[in-house]
Amino acid sequence: MFLTQFLSRHTCLQKVLVVTSVGGVISKSLKCCLRGLLSRISVHSGKCFSTKMVLGIETSCDDTGAAVVDEAGNILGEALHSQSEIHLKTGGIIPPVARQLHEENIDRIVQQALRVSGVNVNELSAVATTVKPGLALSLGVGLEYSLELVKKYKTPFIPIHHMEAHALTVRLTNKVEFPFLVLLLSGGHCILAVAQGVSDFLLLGQTLDIAPGDMLDKVARRLSLQKHPKCSGLSGGKAIEQLAQQGNMRSYGFKVPMEQQHNCNFSFAGLQSQITRMIAQREREEGLQEGQLLSCSSDLAAAIQYTVTVHIAKRTHRAILFCIREGILPQSKATLVVSGGVASNQFIRKALKVVTDATNFTLLCPPPRLCTDNGVMIAWNGIERLRAGLGVFYDIEGIRYEPKMLQGIMPQLLLPILAEVQRFMYKKDDTLWLSPFALESQLQKRQWCPS
Repeated sequence: MFLTQFLSRHTCLQKVLVVTSVGGVISKSLKCCLRGLLSRISVHSGKCFSTKMVLGIETSCDDTGAAVVDEAGNILGEALHSQSEIHLKTGGIIPPVARQLHEENIDRIVQQALRVSGVNVNELSAVATTVKPGLALSLGVGLEYSLELVKKYKTPFIPIHHMEAHALTVRLTNKVEFPFLVLLLSGGHCILAVAQGVSDFLLLGQTLDIAPGDMLDKVARRLSLQKHPKCSGLSGGKAIEQLAQQGNMRSYGFKVPMEQQHNCNFSFAGLQSQITRMIAQREREEGLQEGQLLSCSSDLAAAIQYTVTVHIAKRTHRAILFCIREGILPQSKATLVVSGGVASNQFIRKALKVVTDATNFTLLCPPPRLCTDNGVMIAWNGIERLRAGLGVFYDIEGIRYEPKMLQGIMPQLLLPILAEVQRFMYKKDDTLWLSPFALESQLQKRQWCPS
C-alpha cells in the first residue's frame, strides 16, 4: 500500500522503473532524482515509511530564504534571494523596500526550493517560518505567505524564533549534544547563552545597545568604503574585514568597551562614537570632506576589527569561566558554538579559538553560508521542534509576528543567573586565567588571514 502511494506521488520514479524494465539506460538526472527519493524512505523491521520533512521560510530582514530539510539533516532543496546589493546603494535597509522585494520574490524562492527537493507541499510534515524578532514589514510577508500555504494544504505550522534557529544550526552540521555555550553575533543581536535543549536557554549576557554587525555597517558607511576599490559590493562588516588585512591594528588605540563592568554583557554604541570622532579628526587633518576616502582607511579598519574582537573575546571568556565554576557545562567535551552573520568573520573566529584553547573548550561554527540568514536554519529548527513536540500548531488562529525581542531571547530565561554572572569577576589565581594582556598579545602576534 505504501509503495503504491509513494509511486503515485512521484512520476519521476515511475519513469525510472519503466525505462529500466525495457533495458534502457538511466539518465544522470533520473539517477539524482532516484537517490533523492530513496533517501527519504527509511526501512525498519521490514516496514517502509517516509521520513519527516520540513519547509523553512525566512524573511526576518533583507534575505528571502526557503529550504526543505529532513530529520536526518539532509538539505533536500534550498533557494535564497539577497537584497544586499540594493540596500548598499541606499545606504541601509529601508523597511518598505525590503517588504516589496520579499513580496516580489517569496513565491519564486519557495517554489524553487520545493522543485529542487522533489517534494510536494502535501508531503511535508510541517512548514516552519520566522515570526520573531526582525523587521515587522519583512516578517509579515513570510508569515502571510506561510499561513496561506498551511491553510491550503492543511499542514502543521511551526513559528520560529530567529535567534533560536541560529543557535541550533550547528546541530545540523555537527554532532553536538546539549548543553553547550552559544555566542550569537549578527547585525541585530549579540547574545551569550547556554543551550540546554530545544527552546531551553539560559541567558548570560546580551548587548545593552546596538549589535556588532549594525555598528560595523554604520562605521563602514561613515568611512565611505563602498567607494574603495577593494570593497565594492561588500557589506559593511565584510568591507572592514577585507581592508583590515592590509592595516595595522595598533595604529589607533580605541578603548575596549565595558572594561570596568564585570559581567557578560556587551556594548558597541560608545565604541562607534569613538570611531566616528576619530574619522572626523582624520578628515580635518587630511583636508577631506565627509564622503571622501581617507588614506588611513586600512589602519582604521584593522583597529576597529581588533577592538570589537577583543571586547567579544573577553566577555565570552568570562562566560566560559562562569560556566565552568558553576558546573553548568560538562567538564569534558564542553563546546562553544558561534553563529550569526558576524560569526563568519575569520579574525573573530580565530580570536575565539585562542579563548577556547586556553579553557579546553571546543569551538564550533556553522559554515559561513549558514551563519547568515537562510531557509535551511529555519527548516532545521522546525525539525528539532517537531521531534521534541514543541510549538507545533494545527490551529493557526491568533498566530502573529513579533518584531521586537523582549527581555531574554528565548523561553526558560532564568534571571537569577544574570545576577550571579554580574557578581562574577576574573580571579588571577584561577588556573584557567587568561589575562586581557595575554589575549591581546596573542592577537597581535598571529597572522590573521581568512581560511
